[in-house]
Amino acid sequence: MLCPIVHRASLDRMDILAQMLDRVRLGGTLLFHFELGHPWHLELPARPYALFHYVSRGSATLAVGQGQEIQMTEGDLVVITRGEPHVFYSDRRAKPLRIIDIDRASSRFGVIRHGSRVKPHATMICGNFTVSRPIFGSVLELLPPVLLLRPATDGEWLEAILRRMVSEAALERPGQRVVLSKLTEVLFVEVLRSWISSLSPGQGGWLGAISDPHIGPALKLIHENPEHPWTVSGLGHQVGLGRSAFSARFTKLIGQSVQRYVIERRMAEAAFLLETSDESIAQIASRVGYETAAAFSKLFHRHNGQSPGSYRAAQRAEGGPAQSDHSELQMSN
Repeated sequence: MLCPIVHRASLDRMDILAQMLDRVRLGGTLLFHFELGHPWHLELPARPYALFHYVSRGSATLAVGQGQEIQMTEGDLVVITRGEPHVFYSDRRAKPLRIIDIDRASSRFGVIRHGSRVKPHATMICGNFTVSRPIFGSVLELLPPVLLLRPATDGEWLEAILRRMVSEAALERPGQRVVLSKLTEVLFVEVLRSWISSLSPGQGGWLGAISDPHIGPALKLIHENPEHPWTVSGLGHQVGLGRSAFSARFTKLIGQSVQRYVIERRMAEAAFLLETSDESIAQIASRVGYETAAAFSKLFHRHNGQSPGSYRAAQRAEGGPAQSDHSELQMSN
């Protein structure tokens, strides 16, 4: 029999995206501002995080790996979600400026002038996004390798956030790194919102499935109460679908079975509790739906390659929630 707690009205108002992002260590910052005079050509190396580039003036051509060229104009934002090497240029025949040592700490935000000495042909604002709790890395993995967002009717938020980041980075002030990190988090959430709103049915994994009239409510139930002994039949009944239809639709939209998703949700919540609370392993096991600590520990080790105790110790050895180490830009002359 289903637990009556799942009927709470709060489920309909629950924001799954907000909950998931609250569980990760989002980070990032503004790295540099390019002022570019035609002809110009930039090369950026592969990085272990997502990079974003905003064309604040003029235009640019982007090429990622061996992929097709993308024409960008003023107001366009692109996110290189896998950190692949990429180039920007106004003329690919121009001698490239290779950006290196991006990760080496710098005390100041970089303003880099490249190309001819005439009035800038284009200006770009660049930075990074990091998701440093690996268990939730799928947030970025769900996005396409190259995510291009063009100005929309409500696109003022994009320019406002980025210009605020530039003004914050222009002068060294107390708390600057924290402010830039928080602004980057807001930018990341807005990027996700814009991408989610553009998805067609069946796209985007669990991010896209949030808006599905049947699977969305099922995800809310799972996320609100991961400890509940969910069954395919029970969830299907809750959202108005038969067992077979619900199972097939869930797997199609999410990309994995209901049972697998429930386990991953439990393991993710357990990892969060191990990092952020002093509850015992037995208490956490109970909170995520396991009767014994032994059963929970075995599954957690299988899922993460570490026992719960080892995972907690490793995370605390790192000093708890950390800011991204990739906070500034250095380059060779």
